[in-house]
Amino acid sequence: MPAKPLFRLTPANLPAQPKKPDTLALGRMKAGVRNATEAEYEKLLETRRCIGEVLWYRFEGITLRIAKGVSYTPDFAVMLASGEIELHEVKGYWRDDARAKTRVAAEQFPFRILAITRPSRKKGAGWVFEEI
Repeated sequence: MPAKPLFRLTPANLPAQPKKPDTLALGRMKAGVRNATEAEYEKLLETRRCIGEVLWYRFEGITLRIAKGVSYTPDFAVMLASGEIELHEVKGYWRDDARAKTRVAAEQFPFRILAITRPSRKKGAGWVFEEI
């Protein structure tokens, strides 16, 4: 007669799966999730849309392939009232790898790419715009 197993795995006694973190490596957010700075900047874009300066915008609306296996997704794709498409990259601060990838995208594609940062409260309110 075969021996009875000492322990049988069933769904009830399986160990719990660890939860996936809400952020990715280096503090990056999951795709489609805005950080606080991006959410604040989106309010400015919505105001500009309401007064007619911006016709359309979309968070992470465009992804550009800049090399084999390397893509660049700007924070916002923005269509101005003139019909021009701009790509807006919103940062609390810049990491060197992000700035390099943004510069490569600006060299390869015919879009105006703007780097947008929020100054510290000590330096004043508003947004700082830099064309890449």
